[in-house]
Amino acid sequence: MAIKQYNPTTPGRRGMSSQDFDAVTTRKPLRSLTVTKRRGNGRNNQGRITTRHQGGGARKHYRLVNFDFKGEGVIEHIEYDPNRSARIARVKDDKGVYHYVLAASGMKQGQKLAAHAEAAIEMGNRLPLANIPVGTTIHALELKPGRGAQAVRSAGNSAMLMAKEGDYAQVRMPSGEVRKFLLVCTASVGVVGNEQHQNVKIGKAGRNRHLGKRPSVRGVVMNAVDHPHGGGDGGRHRMGKAPRTPWGQKTLGFKTRRRKDTSNMIVRSRHAAKRK
Repeated sequence: MAIKQYNPTTPGRRGMSSQDFDAVTTRKPLRSLTVTKRRGNGRNNQGRITTRHQGGGARKHYRLVNFDFKGEGVIEHIEYDPNRSARIARVKDDKGVYHYVLAASGMKQGQKLAAHAEAAIEMGNRLPLANIPVGTTIHALELKPGRGAQAVRSAGNSAMLMAKEGDYAQVRMPSGEVRKFLLVCTASVGVVGNEQHQNVKIGKAGRNRHLGKRPSVRGVVMNAVDHPHGGGDGGRHRMGKAPRTPWGQKTLGFKTRRRKDTSNMIVRSRHAAKRK
């Protein structure tokens, strides 16, 4: 995938870039694998805002991606998915059933895809970590057996199988963290496609609104009643206290992780390289 540049015909076009859709082979998704997407706009089941700065945006239909595809099939199309950064592949299995799977880098129409324990170590194939050689680049990892792909799913991402010991494999994640996975967990071989996604320049505020992103306002320019950083006599003052969220919780370095049930699976922290 390449990045498409624009001529500076307007201030918004100056510096703007977009994705090149040459790899996409069809514009129309499979109707049986799409559902209408409910627009929650960052609200919970009570209608209260739980994630700020969300709302509006272009209408989307959700693609039902099979993160636990099993069997063999043939790739019929590479499609655009508005709900994720990666491309998706339309696969027709040996029973004639269609599935959407994450498209790995280099996937093409007509390519055969296999997802079972005896699958070849080829790009896009899916098999247990026990059957993947050490040093292989992988993506779409299972965190728990049978759950389907949960980790390393965004565009251009990949992990590496570092070692195998006992019932576990050690995998280096995109963040640099080395983590243990059960050998029975499955993963796909290769790198997630659409690698240049991170290099796209938005160019103008309206384009973010099309993506459903509303404006974000700094706390220091708010009133004191609205934010811990707010208030003052109009001068440019630094905050007297450590940076905080609008609800007073410390941020920028303050640890908020409460789930300790998987900490024993971390072999090497993602922060270890930064401390050196």
